[in-house]
Amino acid sequence: MSLSFHWFLPTSGDSRGLVVGGHGTPMSGDRPASLHYLNQIAAASETNGFEAVLTPTGSWCEDAWLTTAMLAGTTESLKFLVALRPGLMSPTLAAQMAGTFQRHSRGRLLLNVVTGGEPAEQAAFGDFADKEARYARTGEFLHVVKSLWQSHEPFSFAGEHLRVENALLSNHPDPIPPIFFGGSSAPAGPVAAQYADTYLTWGEPVLAVSRKLEWIRGLAVDYGRKLDYGLRIHVITRDTSEEAWAVADKLLAGIDPADIERVQAALGRSESEGQRRMSELHGGSVDRLEIAPNLWAGVGLVRGGAGTALVGSHEEVAERLLEYAKVGIKHFVLSGYPHLEEAYWFGEGVLPILERKGLWQHPTRRPSAPASIPFAGASSS
Repeated sequence: MSLSFHWFLPTSGDSRGLVVGGHGTPMSGDRPASLHYLNQIAAASETNGFEAVLTPTGSWCEDAWLTTAMLAGTTESLKFLVALRPGLMSPTLAAQMAGTFQRHSRGRLLLNVVTGGEPAEQAAFGDFADKEARYARTGEFLHVVKSLWQSHEPFSFAGEHLRVENALLSNHPDPIPPIFFGGSSAPAGPVAAQYADTYLTWGEPVLAVSRKLEWIRGLAVDYGRKLDYGLRIHVITRDTSEEAWAVADKLLAGIDPADIERVQAALGRSESEGQRRMSELHGGSVDRLEIAPNLWAGVGLVRGGAGTALVGSHEEVAERLLEYAKVGIKHFVLSGYPHLEEAYWFGEGVLPILERKGLWQHPTRRPSAPASIPFAGASSS
């Protein structure tokens, strides 16, 4: 078992408290998402051994493509898990952009395909397709993109939602970017099974995650495919469990009840099945937020999308991660508040534990050979 860990770029801003909003609702933090600050997070991620950083997409954050392109020049090995929405760009353009990114970053692009679950936000971008159509279009989009990455002859496609004629890339991406894809509703499953390289899910209790993975595995068999699986979740890890829960309590105490009411009302209009499942974990209440050992649903009170956090000592968090790994999770896409500091808490606290267990290795740093002592053993004259 070899696990991969990824961090998060808060391109809507960061804070020592929970950043309110996201997924169709306004979102901003006390620390603006300046290029200077995002560079600090990218550097911290690279130093601590995170393989990639996830950059979100939406009206509530900076553009993912442009932001990561600027950061690629200031990093060396860090990869960029760039979120994109199929309904907002041509598949040929997306395939071309991926090739350009790969060449200029020396192969450091991964793609997170986001179908979109908030109708009002989709409409703001000029997309008025319903949920079923969005997933069908995503399937067509990925079919065209993947075909273009592999074809050396002009490629044409005419689907229900997309059509291209004689499309051809002058430069193919090398390597081909892995596709990360998430979705909990019925129409999402076949798209994931047919086109995703890694299926992503949000942080529910282990049994619920296991059942979702079994669903996708079963569908993937029909296409003769085998996928990797990833978990998107927050972390609060400290030297002791008491310290970690004190941080969670402080985050909870800093939440304005009016923000809970406002955000939950907005998220209640979401068409996302995954969002519905996140909201059900806490029900809009601050009571009983530890929904499983070390699994805290407090983040989801005021934040759309991934709404749970692993909270505990470094040893406890490592143990919970291993429980997810045992049901098939290989990729962990993590975040924490503030993202700069929490990257070090996790990188210096949890990752060494997993490294000692032989379950993780720093992507660029290899165990050093024993230091030699100059002139040791030389005979004296």
